Amino acid sequence: MFTVSPEAATQIKISITQSGVDGEPLRVAVEKNDAGEFHYQMGFDDSSKYGDSHFVSGGVKLVADAASGDLLNGMMIDYIDLDGTMEFVFMNPNDPNYKAPQE
Repeated sequence: MFTVSPEAATQIKISITQSGVDGEPLRVAVEKNDAGEFHYQMGFDDSSKYGDSHFVSGGVKLVADAASGDLLNGMMIDYIDLDGTMEFVFMNPNDPNYKAPQE
């Protein structure tokens, strides 16, 4: 399915503790709009829906719905400094606007 970097896993675990949602997985979803752009959503969710995929990456429980599955396959969520602000980024080779990071 997809993975989280060690930095993202650390931040997600901090958010779990701060939010008091121990045991809840992080639900990640993506929708492709009419222009072909990807719109990502994520949040802690203890509900289960038909077709959900449950898995663990970096010690974090994750869940994705069936509609997002193919679009999320092979993606990595990272947590990086973007112009002085720490942010989650979605590095998704399925996204037509994705550009691989330069080494």
